[in-house]
Amino acid sequence: MKPSAIKRADELRAEIDDANYRYYMLDDPAITDAEFDALLRELIELESEHPKLRTPDSPTQRVGAAASERFAPYEHARPMLSLASATSFEELRAFDERARKLAGEAVEYVCELKIDGLAIALDYREGSLVRGGTRGDGRVGEDVTPNLRTIRTIPLRLRSAAPSERGAPFLEARGEVYLRKSDFERLNRARECEGLPVFANPRNAASGGVRQLDPTLTSQRRLSFFAYQLVLPETGSQWEALRRLQALGFPVNPNVALTATLDDVLTYCTQWEKRRDELDYEIDGVVVKVNDFAAQERLGVVSRDPRWAIAFKFKPREARTRLIDIAVTVGRTGTLNPNAVLEPVRIGGVTVKSATLHNIDYIENNDIRIGDTVLVTRAGDVIPRVVGPVLAQRTGKERRFRMPDRCPVCGSDVDHPPGEAMSRCTNAACPAQVYERVRHFASRGAMDIEGLGDVMAQQLTERGLVAEIADIYRLDEAALEQIPRTGKKSIESLLRNIAASKGRGLARLLYGLGIRFVGTQTAQILATDFGTIEAIADADDAQLQRSEGIGPEVAGSVVLFFKQPANREMIARLQRAGVQMTAPKRAAHAAGRFEGKTFVLTGTLPTLTRDEATGLIVAAGGKVTSAVSKKTDYVVAGEEPGSKLTKAEQLGISILDEAAFRRLVKA
Repeated sequence: MKPSAIKRADELRAEIDDANYRYYMLDDPAITDAEFDALLRELIELESEHPKLRTPDSPTQRVGAAASERFAPYEHARPMLSLASATSFEELRAFDERARKLAGEAVEYVCELKIDGLAIALDYREGSLVRGGTRGDGRVGEDVTPNLRTIRTIPLRLRSAAPSERGAPFLEARGEVYLRKSDFERLNRARECEGLPVFANPRNAASGGVRQLDPTLTSQRRLSFFAYQLVLPETGSQWEALRRLQALGFPVNPNVALTATLDDVLTYCTQWEKRRDELDYEIDGVVVKVNDFAAQERLGVVSRDPRWAIAFKFKPREARTRLIDIAVTVGRTGTLNPNAVLEPVRIGGVTVKSATLHNIDYIENNDIRIGDTVLVTRAGDVIPRVVGPVLAQRTGKERRFRMPDRCPVCGSDVDHPPGEAMSRCTNAACPAQVYERVRHFASRGAMDIEGLGDVMAQQLTERGLVAEIADIYRLDEAALEQIPRTGKKSIESLLRNIAASKGRGLARLLYGLGIRFVGTQTAQILATDFGTIEAIADADDAQLQRSEGIGPEVAGSVVLFFKQPANREMIARLQRAGVQMTAPKRAAHAAGRFEGKTFVLTGTLPTLTRDEATGLIVAAGGKVTSAVSKKTDYVVAGEEPGSKLTKAEQLGISILDEAAFRRLVKA
């Protein structure tokens, strides 16, 4: 397998995971639905070409994102699947051909408007609502029952003409929580009056409303609900299920249609793409489902998507306006993001004043200039995006844009590696990226501060208790008592874990600093080759590149990081706090027992973490790689080793369990 395929798969997984995290967890999408779909399709194709790249935790095997730690888990009785998408009638025709071929007969379809909201599941016992949760990753979501009880269109008690149905021992229904356009405008007007930031779109407001910690705040959003699936008790068809949901008291969208042919489906999609602005809620497409449940069973599910349903996505809505300026913001990971400042324009019922421009390459490749008349689209009806200039209206007074070479937030140097689209702030203490920095610093692979997870990092940074990572070591009981729902025992535990993290060592610290291109293995190499953080900080490009595996790209990034005065000061503060910044240095001759040997780690070892095993190998002069090849000398295998072990056996490579590995280290 080509290293480029492995690298691209890793890049795609990282981008998709980040997009999922922002969409599902932060309610702050960074890319459009179309861009997300394109990334996912590329990864699916790559994994199809190279099946060994497919892992159980790949985004292609998941539906959404992991549930938040803020809520109790909600385990779905049946997986809550997502849908494959189609953006053209040709793709719908291909779906129809597959469905008819696999079903072995003509099929009817139910067409439903694709509501732009948040999917939820509702459990009823003896006719009463007992539990409700979000989709999460399709298997486990978040239990948000108190919040769902505040939504007036969700029945707390079922009604039915049949008493046996009303008092059924168990019933599960699924649907979409959404915010009507009129309520969205009312909510934003109220927030403007209170001096609060307005919501970008109804979907974000609905999703955030369902996931409030205080149900009173959920109630104030005036959320609505449409049911679209009756999971239990089962019926014979989707059309029958919708009618039964209605009889039980659930609101069902009135614009559903039972269609006999694909032509009827295409007509339905065409009509509602034109009529979408007539509705008091946002839709971004049509969901097409095979009506008969027996046929659905024969069609089955592939990967994360059912073969019996597909989502037809509408084309983005567009408008023309003037690009007044380009403002640069700094993202959570230090990326400099250019954003268009626009003359306000209405697109799909929403006033758009700004739009994403992605990166400097996008601006230059599309020749977008300040002062241009530009075409703006709401891709996925969520994120406004500048498509390009209207050249016929260019006057000659327009100005070209230049990306700043200093961070607009903290004034530090900006790094723009050759061949990369994004520029990044190099200051680890930059206020714009403190949350992600703290989250990474405390993660298991870095300083491993148990109790300082995503939620705690967000609470600490939002309240100003941690302005940069060195502030973690200034936290005390009084500061942590300001965090809601934090008890005495959890505070004491967190403070113990923070104190323990001071002794994690130089390699873990280097990785925790978040230096670009410095992963766990590179950090271990630098730590054992240089011995102290001062030696690394004072090294130039040539000195750094003498270490095995350290090329110009990594060396340049390390030099630039330590060149920033703010980073030097932060490291000095960490030293004053007692954080250990040394490591046993490899002997000058570097003739360790593993010199010239290549290892691959796979599976979970009983007592050693992967980082600890890597450290032992690198300290003894060896190298750790991610893929098994003829050049591999040893494979260290733990529980659930996967395909790497199989390949090692085929190639006749020495395989070690943890006990054998430890004996080899001590030999």
